[in-house]
Amino acid sequence: MGATHALWLLAVPVTALVVAGFARRAGIAAPLALVVAGLALAYLPGVPEFRLEPEFVLYAFLPPLLFSAAWQSSYYNMRENLRPIGLLSVGLVLFTTLVVGYVAWLVVPGLPLASAFVLGAIVAPPDAVAAVSVAQRLGLPRRTVTILVGESLFNDATALTLFRVALAAAVGAGFSIAEGLGRFAFAAVAGAVVGLALGPPLHWLRTRVRDPLVENTVAVVAPFAAYLIAEVVEASGVIAVVVSGLYLGHRFTESPAATRLIGQSFWKVVVFLLESVVFLLIGLQLPPVVQGLSGRGWGELAWWAVAVFGATVAARFVWVFATTYGPALVSERQREVQRRAGWRSHVVVGWAGMRGVVSLAAAFAIPFANSSGARFPGRDLIVYLTFTTVLATLLVQGVTFPALIRRLGIGGERERYEDTVAEAGAHHAAARAALERLDELADASEEPLDEDVVQRLRGLAEQQQLRAWERLGGGTGQGGAEVPSAAYRRLRLEMLAAERATFVRMRDERRIDDEVLNRVLHELDLEEAALSRR
Repeated sequence: MGATHALWLLAVPVTALVVAGFARRAGIAAPLALVVAGLALAYLPGVPEFRLEPEFVLYAFLPPLLFSAAWQSSYYNMRENLRPIGLLSVGLVLFTTLVVGYVAWLVVPGLPLASAFVLGAIVAPPDAVAAVSVAQRLGLPRRTVTILVGESLFNDATALTLFRVALAAAVGAGFSIAEGLGRFAFAAVAGAVVGLALGPPLHWLRTRVRDPLVENTVAVVAPFAAYLIAEVVEASGVIAVVVSGLYLGHRFTESPAATRLIGQSFWKVVVFLLESVVFLLIGLQLPPVVQGLSGRGWGELAWWAVAVFGATVAARFVWVFATTYGPALVSERQREVQRRAGWRSHVVVGWAGMRGVVSLAAAFAIPFANSSGARFPGRDLIVYLTFTTVLATLLVQGVTFPALIRRLGIGGERERYEDTVAEAGAHHAAARAALERLDELADASEEPLDEDVVQRLRGLAEQQQLRAWERLGGGTGQGGAEVPSAAYRRLRLEMLAAERATFVRMRDERRIDDEVLNRVLHELDLEEAALSRR
């Protein structure tokens, strides 16, 4: 690899981080800004062609992104919403494959039905990264966010299995409905078994090591190990990664505090970098896609793209409302669930079907020819229609998604207030337990404890009790006056800034070494992080 080529490879993540950083400062959804930037960069003079390698996406990008999302997801919330998540991640993918495949077969002359179903399987799984980021920023109800996250975690497994089955049929490798269902069932079950088999030993290793760096390194290796082991036994690597991530994330509370602090920061950085690069790469794929379309009229290409995009969006809406209100006609329990959720949340779920890099990776993974040397029928068109569908869902649905949420007036304000009340009650109970434990230790001590130490600890616990209750008032007292905990935080942050400046000055004067400076700054940073959390 030449130095020039290496510089261009470095330019991709650097550009992605710059664009994502500006988008975050401007309050724009970063995925949308990155895709547009990629499209603009694709035809700048001197910019080389960046072709998306399917294996690189599926083996390098997908496992850590899935693992991080599963790690941060709530096992209990997933379990409570298992039915809608299953209907979207399995049922909707199957339905979308059939609808989009049939529409593409009807509107694109000469496209074989098997190839059309390959296209349907490719564009069937939504990538909820952009939708979830907007949803969380705009404060959608937790149940809606949980359903979108759960769908994005599991639907890739269904779609990739369908893609392999449809691909086998298209290249004439033999195919039957029973064989396809059997392959899907085996992949799902075996993938879950691999994830569950890896989870407990990895957790045991993490809890026995008691070294934050080693523990988090185990977590870094885990998604790749789960994905590769599952793929070797022809199981679903996606499900293996998600199951192991859910298990380890659920047991993460048993890790030391230092491990959690390092792990949370590390995964935030990794996910931000990977997502930024992925969405920029989507935009940069325009030249490779256009190259295969020579000799075709742009009018008919545009019509085919609109038809496939429309079928993709319509299939999701039809499925969401049919599976939502159909069971409610015969089940009182489902009617009660729908009354609580409301039709607005179903509209949001229906419009949150943005596609992403997994669809593009699958499209580029289509072989140019089958084993006998015959060219794969319609490959260039499938790649083009996949690209236009991904692009249209990201730009059309992504741009309008925030406005739709505001227009429908969906918000989680009451939920957030209830969370704050619950948190205040939990803080109160935890502080009471801490005070009781302090009294037990004082009574059991053979030598009298220093009374000043006991009183300082007691005051700290009482402050913890008051802090969350004060938050219910928005951090102010009567007449907007500053409450004690807010005043304490503000003043202590100013004191920490003064301390930090003093340490830096003493280092610059060579009165302390850099090693000493790093150690004391780490202590100050931990305290500032705790104050910021409050």
